[in-house]
Amino acid sequence: MKKIGLLLVGHIDAGSLHVGGDYPELYADILAPKGIELTTYRCDEGQMPDSLNEQDGWMCSPSRLSVYDDHAWLRDVEQLLRDMVAKESPYVGICFGHQLMAQALGATVAKADYGWGIGAKHYEVVAPQPWMDSTDDIVLAASHQDQVQSLPDSARLLAQSDYCPIGGMLIGDRAWTLQIHPEFTPALADSLLATRLTLFGEEKANAARATLTEPLQQERIAGWISNFFHQF
Repeated sequence: MKKIGLLLVGHIDAGSLHVGGDYPELYADILAPKGIELTTYRCDEGQMPDSLNEQDGWMCSPSRLSVYDDHAWLRDVEQLLRDMVAKESPYVGICFGHQLMAQALGATVAKADYGWGIGAKHYEVVAPQPWMDSTDDIVLAASHQDQVQSLPDSARLLAQSDYCPIGGMLIGDRAWTLQIHPEFTPALADSLLATRLTLFGEEKANAARATLTEPLQQERIAGWISNFFHQF
């Protein structure tokens, strides 16, 4: 069993918590069966790890915030990610955790000209890794307006899509990130879309909901996360 710290920087919208709980429950559901034991650090409430050695590796949750929002605790998390890279602590960042790592390493994160990326999305793997099962396209649910605008100097491109050119990054051999959500079930993604019709626009939201009939590769990417952490 690998002990992984989950840096909690945001929460599932209250209107959809009934589907599968908040991020700690959602990640436990897909990762516990694969030998990952999560400990949650409620960073948005000031709970930070005392040492990076407390856990075998680290993850950063998604968030409805933007990484450039002005919160002192968010700058603390950003510095923690830089420390992880410097100390080569194993790390996986999802959505906000992808964007925050990019910003921590000097890249720009901003609202995309494309607008909201929602529904099931395909991402092409451009840098195969030993912890992957195959290099087939990744299919997962997306829910983001911000995008990483350029690769940090210290990163390599891992995955991309037609609407999101920097959809995942590799930082050395001990950190990687992904924009889309392995923790989102079709039911959760649909609930989030249904409760945000005004935000997304009804036509775009309903088109995105229709894509969720395509199987999402939650178990596959959970396997990648587990394989990655079990290397160390």
